[in-house]
Amino acid sequence: MANIKELSDKIPERLGPGHRLCAGCGASIAVRQILMGTEDPVVAVSATGCLEVGTTIYPFTAWNIPFMHNAFENSASTISGIETAYRVLKKKGKIKKEIKFVAFGGDGGTYDIGLQALSGALERGHNFVYVCYDNEGYMNTGTQRSSATPYGASTTTAPAGKVIPGKVQFRKDLTAIVAAHRIPYVAQATISNWNDLITKSQKAFAVEGPAFLNVFSPCHRGWHYPQENTVEIAKLAVETGFWPLIEVENGIWRFTYKPKQRKPVEEFLKPQGRFKHLFTGQNKPMLAEIQKNIDDNWKRLEHLCEATCKIA
Repeated sequence: MANIKELSDKIPERLGPGHRLCAGCGASIAVRQILMGTEDPVVAVSATGCLEVGTTIYPFTAWNIPFMHNAFENSASTISGIETAYRVLKKKGKIKKEIKFVAFGGDGGTYDIGLQALSGALERGHNFVYVCYDNEGYMNTGTQRSSATPYGASTTTAPAGKVIPGKVQFRKDLTAIVAAHRIPYVAQATISNWNDLITKSQKAFAVEGPAFLNVFSPCHRGWHYPQENTVEIAKLAVETGFWPLIEVENGIWRFTYKPKQRKPVEEFLKPQGRFKHLFTGQNKPMLAEIQKNIDDNWKRLEHLCEATCKIA
């Protein structure tokens, strides 16, 4: 488990202050926590998106580690090439030290545009950590819907109105898709449960081969809630079961945290402006659909955890 006293002594931070991400940005909190997961030198790459745009406005950078910006779709390919070059140089004796590699991408650049590159890198078995900071939409370009956007959420490309009640599809289960690649380590985490996230980051950096972290990263501008409530929104996602905290370690599924009593999903949805239309007359039945989807997914995960633990 992560030790808060030891973590507080890590100076300087690998993502420095003074960047231009929004106050209350879930992605920046996630990156700071994840980079605490290893003592080794780290090389990072990032797809075009909020994180890259807000931290690397030329000629400035907030990164205190080697960092490369790549295109929207090829974070996994870029880090694969860097990691391969490192292995070759290490084999030739030109590099002696242990170096870790991490790629960051939003849900647009991971669930959608970068999925092919990610799948290929996982199948080839490159030794790196891929982090999806999941803010459930294309936030950098105007809050368009992605395949990570929840059912019923209003976005600029799926606006709630007379024609449609927001997005009409349920979100993609990327964590399960990645787990199907049978890589050493896969996990879901979020910024409100910092110890859980940093512990998972430590595990991800420690394994040999690819590891994947899907990190729930609230966005107050896209989700329409007060910026000071980012951590609370993340906590509600966990406590309602909307975002289960799970890990898949060498094929074994397990919960890393279970609420004693899951709260109704309405408590997570109601504080967010993107769901306000669900609480009006004609759209209210959608709330029951969302709750049922969460309950069904929870049962599925419990079954997976029980079944894989028995096999082990």
